[in-house]
Amino acid sequence: MRLNKYIADSGLCSRRNAEKFIVEGRVSVNNKTVIELSCKIDDSKDEVSVDGEKIKPKRHIYYLMNKPKGVITSTKDEKNRKTVVDIVNTNEKIFPVGRLDYNTTGVLILTNDGDFSNLLTHPKHKIKKVYSVKLSRDLTKDDEQKLLSGVYIKGRKGKFEKINFPNIKKTHLVEVTAVEGRNHFVKDMFKVLGYNVLELDRKLFGGFIADIPVGKFRKITSEEIKSIYKNYN
Repeated sequence: MRLNKYIADSGLCSRRNAEKFIVEGRVSVNNKTVIELSCKIDDSKDEVSVDGEKIKPKRHIYYLMNKPKGVITSTKDEKNRKTVVDIVNTNEKIFPVGRLDYNTTGVLILTNDGDFSNLLTHPKHKIKKVYSVKLSRDLTKDDEQKLLSGVYIKGRKGKFEKINFPNIKKTHLVEVTAVEGRNHFVKDMFKVLGYNVLELDRKLFGGFIADIPVGKFRKITSEEIKSIYKNYN
C-alpha cells in the first residue's frame, strides 16, 4: 500500500495533506523518517508514525441496503427524519455512496471507504445502474427512442443505455439502464417529455443487486469488493 493512502485511511488527513507530511519529514516507517512519496509499505507489519504518534488505518466496512421509502439518504437530517445510517446497526461512522430520493427504494451502498465511494460515483467509470420505473402514463415508441438517443436536462444531454418492458402490455412500467450519476436523473429524463415518475426502484448498482428484503441490510464481502475493483478500476 502507498504510504500516503495508509495515512489518509487512518482518518488523520486527506491524501494530499499526507503527501505534504511526508515531504516535510514528519512521517516515519519503522522509526525511520521517509520523505519519498513513492514509498510503499506492508500494512500488516510496518509501523507508521506522524509527528512521533503511531497511526493505524480505520477498518473499512461495507454494507448493502435495500432502501425503503420515507428514509433520507444522508448521515443526518435537519428535520430529524430517519436516515439510511439510522437503519444500519454499527458504531462505525459510515456514509451513503451517492443518493436515492426520499421515496425511492432499492440498492444503496454505505461505507467508510472514500476510495471505494469515489470508484462507484466518478463519471469516468460509467457504473451501470438499473431502475424499475412506474410512469404516470404509457411510454410511447417515439419518446422511448428520444430517451435512448438523448434529451437535454438542465442544459446537459443525458440518455438511457437501455429500456425494457417487463410486461409488454403495460408500457407505463419500464426498466431503464443508465450510467449517469446526476441527482434525480431518471425522474428528470422522463419529466422533460411530460411523464411523472410515480414509483422508482433501483434494482442494480455497479454489480450489486437488491438480494435482501426492503428495509434490510447486509455486509458486503471482501470478494465482492475485489470483484468491483477488478471490473472498474
